[in-house]
Amino acid sequence: MANNFFFPFPPKTHGRRRSPIELPNRADSRDEHASPGRNEHHNDVANFNRAGSGETSNFRIRIPDGVLPGQEFQAYAGERIVRVRCPPDSRPGQSLQITVPRSSINSDVSFNSFNERRPSSSQQEFPDSENVTRIPDEHLAPGEQAAYNVQIPEGVRRGQQFPVRINGQQLSVTCPESGLPGMKVRIVPPPLEHQSTQPIVAYLNKQPKTQKFEVVIPSGVEPGRPFTLLAGGVRVLVTCPINATSGQKIQFNLPLELISSAGSRPESKLAQIKLSYNKDGWSRTVRATDMKFQWARFDERGNVDVRKRFDVDRSAYVLKLDYLNSDHIRGGRVSLVTPEKGVVDSSIRGADGSELASYSDIANAQMKSYNDKIDWFQSTCSRLAVTDGKIMMKIRRDYLMCDSIQAVMSLSREELRKKWIFHFIGEDGLDVGGLTREWFELVSKAMFDPNMGLWQMSETNQMCMRINPASAICCPEDHLVCFRFIGRVLGRALFDGQLVNGHMVKYLYKHLLRWPVMFSDLRDQDEGYFNSLKQLNDMGADVRHVGVDFTATEELLGLNRTVDLIPGGAGIEVTEDNLPEYIESCLRYRLLGRCEAQLNELLLGFYDVLPEPLLAIFDFQELELLMCGLPEIEMDDWMEHTEYTGEYDAEGPDHEVCVWFWEIVSEYDREMKARLLQFVTGTSGVPASGFCCLQGNDGNIRRFTIEGVGLDTCIYPRSHTCFNRIDLPLYKMKKELEEKLRVAITMAATGFDLE
Repeated sequence: MANNFFFPFPPKTHGRRRSPIELPNRADSRDEHASPGRNEHHNDVANFNRAGSGETSNFRIRIPDGVLPGQEFQAYAGERIVRVRCPPDSRPGQSLQITVPRSSINSDVSFNSFNERRPSSSQQEFPDSENVTRIPDEHLAPGEQAAYNVQIPEGVRRGQQFPVRINGQQLSVTCPESGLPGMKVRIVPPPLEHQSTQPIVAYLNKQPKTQKFEVVIPSGVEPGRPFTLLAGGVRVLVTCPINATSGQKIQFNLPLELISSAGSRPESKLAQIKLSYNKDGWSRTVRATDMKFQWARFDERGNVDVRKRFDVDRSAYVLKLDYLNSDHIRGGRVSLVTPEKGVVDSSIRGADGSELASYSDIANAQMKSYNDKIDWFQSTCSRLAVTDGKIMMKIRRDYLMCDSIQAVMSLSREELRKKWIFHFIGEDGLDVGGLTREWFELVSKAMFDPNMGLWQMSETNQMCMRINPASAICCPEDHLVCFRFIGRVLGRALFDGQLVNGHMVKYLYKHLLRWPVMFSDLRDQDEGYFNSLKQLNDMGADVRHVGVDFTATEELLGLNRTVDLIPGGAGIEVTEDNLPEYIESCLRYRLLGRCEAQLNELLLGFYDVLPEPLLAIFDFQELELLMCGLPEIEMDDWMEHTEYTGEYDAEGPDHEVCVWFWEIVSEYDREMKARLLQFVTGTSGVPASGFCCLQGNDGNIRRFTIEGVGLDTCIYPRSHTCFNRIDLPLYKMKKELEEKLRVAITMAATGFDLE
């Protein structure tokens, strides 16, 4: 483990400003201590070298983010905070060497083990730092350890460590994510006999009040395993302590804001249904420990499913995006991880670091109706908008995509949130909204055009587009730039409230929202491939006779190529023992691996505009509706071009259940009608020529179909998106049909609980 270096604060200077240290004109941009792919906000504090002798000492520091040439910033040199002026030819991230008078450095302190020093009997020898004040005992809970308020120094960023001295101890405090310079944070120093090199965790003084709960660990829960319970009406995920067993009582604190908001959320029938029925068992939760969103699966008893091996019916994966450092455009790398590892921040911050929405705001917004969600989303986007300046986009119609890509990709992340004004070269007209709307319509139609080679029609639903795995062949020079551009356009369309002229396959909307994807999602991508894997899964020991190995065959532009699903997959035969791993590797490849580079750029572009927590209020069905708009549905056209099979074949639309069905659907608003279309056909889109041209997965006309089935076959209506068919049980009462249909429509979107 790397050594932690702790430094005390110097006494404040009064009456005059400390002069900045003069630096050499040439900055050394090399730094052997830098780690690739890691933000180095506080390396000017923690990582430096001391050299030299005599009256001066040399220190190596790093220029913090946001510092411009000529500006001053603070840095640590031994036990002093010094002010440094950034050289004209330097930039953030570069290393500098500074020279500090040695007389000002306390040389009798070891740089490798500051915390080994014990305080002397005289506290005046090691006084507390001047930004530290003790909290009076009467303000502490009975039995609570001594606590202190510490003011965050100037120049300290979120997540950065800064040093303090308390009771003679040299401590390093980590600035909270919501902390800003000048704020006071609350810390509890460790006892002297338990000194540690680990940084002290600080809490903002405006931290929400908490309520203590005491629960009994349920039977069957092992130490270290999580379990769920209800506390104040909120579902909480609690980890059993290592030294605890079933039947023992444990205590935990829960923010009052969570509890009060849980009982005051606006009534939303759709949200209530999604909380009551979880189709796949996955629920989005808020971890009480750090208030971050994560996914969890619960069984019938409310226990957390902690299975490790892949299961076709229960396992799921979430897209995880790890951001990487970059000089110009932010980089990143996507991967599929188990849901508990795919956490997302639960607060939204503005450009100045101020909190625009907390975890409770987002959780409450998720419970709103669809229209109220849109209002909250657009209101938050307006607060995220950068009002300083405008961006003029000059586009030639004959070179629409070329000019648009060049213009959008030249913008910084800040400029992506400024107001955009469009001008088509050679045309008169002032953009008061109409030209912007036209640009989004033309560009989105062009970028989803299969002839460009970036997208291709889904095998299951030709109204939906999926990423073309062979885009590198079709556009060898700039296909990844195009996907970064597409992501930015999609994000900006949502940011501006514009519509996109194109629908994507369902699992891509899930990836944008970081929702779990499961084995069943393969059905929506390729029904035949899904069925073949399902047959293999049912073969058991006989699978060894099929002669399958851990490879996949990919057809690109008429040519077949073999891809290893795992390293050395061509030499590994699929057996009953490794069959789950084979299906898991197929799922990973089809939903990410075959187009990983393209999806990586698409997501990076999308999140260049929108913060991830902002999208947590929507499910993937709502995201499609928000992005593509609610369709205009003619009920007469829908009913006229519907076929009836099974138990309804004889009577058709005159069957009592079918009459109820159309009466219920006719009373739906536009949102629920669109959701019903999504449930049955896989998309909310309606062909331009109407329902008579609705296509199936084979490209042939397959009309909307209602098939009658017995209640012994299924209790809830179920869909077959490849055939645009809904299985409608023979219900005895209209009220039962209405309830079960509404549940079925919303079951695809899992619940949103508080952990």
